[in-house]
Amino acid sequence: MINTYEIMETIRMLEEEKLDIRTVTMGISLSDCADSDGAKAREKIYNKIVKYAGDLVKTAEEIELKYDIPIINKRISVTPISLVAAASNDQDYIEFAKTLDRAAKEVGVDFIGGFSALVHKGMTEADKKLISSIPEALAQTERVCSSVNIGTTRAGLNMDAVAQMGEVVKKCAELTADNGGVAASKLVVFANAPEDNPFMAGAFHGVGEGECMINVGISGPGAVKAALTKVKGEPFDLVAETIKKTAFKITRMGQLVAKEASEMLGVTAGIVDLSLAPTPAVGDSVARILEEMGIEVAGSHGTTAALALLNDAVKKGGVMASSHVGGLSGAFIPVSEDAGMIEAVEKGSLSLEKLEAMTAVCSVGLDMIAVPGKTTAETISAIIADEAAIGMVNHKTTAVRVIPVPGKDVGEEVVYGGLFGRAPIMKVSEYSSTDFIARGGRIPAPLQSLKN
Repeated sequence: MINTYEIMETIRMLEEEKLDIRTVTMGISLSDCADSDGAKAREKIYNKIVKYAGDLVKTAEEIELKYDIPIINKRISVTPISLVAAASNDQDYIEFAKTLDRAAKEVGVDFIGGFSALVHKGMTEADKKLISSIPEALAQTERVCSSVNIGTTRAGLNMDAVAQMGEVVKKCAELTADNGGVAASKLVVFANAPEDNPFMAGAFHGVGEGECMINVGISGPGAVKAALTKVKGEPFDLVAETIKKTAFKITRMGQLVAKEASEMLGVTAGIVDLSLAPTPAVGDSVARILEEMGIEVAGSHGTTAALALLNDAVKKGGVMASSHVGGLSGAFIPVSEDAGMIEAVEKGSLSLEKLEAMTAVCSVGLDMIAVPGKTTAETISAIIADEAAIGMVNHKTTAVRVIPVPGKDVGEEVVYGGLFGRAPIMKVSEYSSTDFIARGGRIPAPLQSLKN
């Protein structure tokens, strides 16, 4: 039974601690839109998105008013376009991206994800076409997001794809040099990509998903930090318990929104993603949670242990509040979107290498990290390979969203504004990984993948 105190506590979280629903994402299957005529396929895609998502934004706004709960983003994810466009004779898939962008604008959502390919074991001709189309597709659209899954625990790592993705990231940044390489911020390279992720830029509607589903991503770093101020100096047992209780309350709100949205739209309720997703706003930082635990500045010794506790406690609290937890579910550490992370980089406490170590215990990977524009494609590929190896060996999702900012170097910054915030340019190793990436082939799956 929820008592009056708990109701008032949730109201305080909403008003003072920046608690919100980060995204309501509608996943739409486009599997029935395939056609040998690319123009016809695109017409089917547009019509289906508008049919299902036409009332998505209005519905989310009605829920905001009904419950006084901020819903920051309304988004769409679709079946990986490499699977849908494969039947067409098109030589590239840029027009498919433009169709997604046009549909997203028509229904009023912030982003649409699913310009994606799953190539963890190899590439079809359609996968090759999509990956080659990514730079132009992202440069010529506003709301389209792209992702490529290059490895899994069961399949190992596709190093040919890893090598190509380094080049794709570079090209994305170069084509949007006048805007800080922003196209690269809409591209994620995954290992063990989840099929029901509601967060961008990595969302796509997996082939195992239903016709149309609502997935909700919660937030609430400020609420967790506020709760921890009440247990200063207490043992970690109590810290973990406090985070669990807070995560439970946050997740119940997400469950309510998912249920309400799916009923109002007449589609299936999917999952609640438990992730603590920061924003550049003061008081909405994952780094500040770690510092509240006793770390002077995020990135100093003890940071990885603190993040491990946070990630685990969030999951334990959240799974008790929702029957269907999915997506990424844990703590996000995107540098440009977290005021505390930005400050830690500027102070010299947080390096790319430390961030990589932290990703071994959190829910995502190297996210929204700006590096010098002179960084080579091979170095970016090697960063992707390192991160994917962590995911592969540890049975977890990892990802890389890195931006080689044209014309910028260490000591400078790039400003994107909004949820993307600003990013100090981070140092990468000056030594080459070219010969390593040039080997190609596949890194075999680890022994622990043999579970049958």
